[in-house]
Amino acid sequence: MYKFLFFLFFTSLIAGQEVATLKYDGGGDWYSNPTAVKNLIAFSNANIKTTIIKTPKTVATNSNDIFNYPIVFMTGHGNVFFSEDDVESIRNYLMAGGFIHVSDNYGIDPYIRREMKKVFPELSFQEIPYSHPIYKQTYTFKELPKIHEHDGKPAQGFGIFYKGRLVCFYDYESDLSDGWEDEEAHNDPKEVREKALKMGANIIEYVFKN
Repeated sequence: MYKFLFFLFFTSLIAGQEVATLKYDGGGDWYSNPTAVKNLIAFSNANIKTTIIKTPKTVATNSNDIFNYPIVFMTGHGNVFFSEDDVESIRNYLMAGGFIHVSDNYGIDPYIRREMKKVFPELSFQEIPYSHPIYKQTYTFKELPKIHEHDGKPAQGFGIFYKGRLVCFYDYESDLSDGWEDEEAHNDPKEVREKALKMGANIIEYVFKN
């Protein structure tokens, strides 16, 4: 079964570049920031020469369709719950070469940490140093962009590493996906939104290279 899922993932990369938003259970608003990924795709295609299909898809946590996407984006403000089927699907996806970007939209932190521990009980989120390649793609970052202020905490980037490979990047107290939204969504300054988009493009570039 695992080899078959890896084959699905590998053939999806050959077929073309698509990305998706992850739909999860638990009552959290997985659908928040509806323009974010679309805008990030447009920015990446224009500035780092990707050729991603311009409209992102939506994929459920327990669907084999997740193997069609080299990266899936996840956000929300509240509860996240992964069933046993979800855990198996996500674990197989990440082990086969997939990648999840989680953007804390303020409130998801305790839930995503709890649920990802189900996926990889033996692993934990680690803070990613700024020497890591994800911060040194087309754009170089010495600190993670902070789009909105909540608790006076610094923006941090955390990751889960499986066999030495970064499989999940989690921006905490950063609100990257807010920064990708249409300007009128939050009225963020242009320079703030541009920093968020550049970091998002770095994430995509890193995933496509690794």
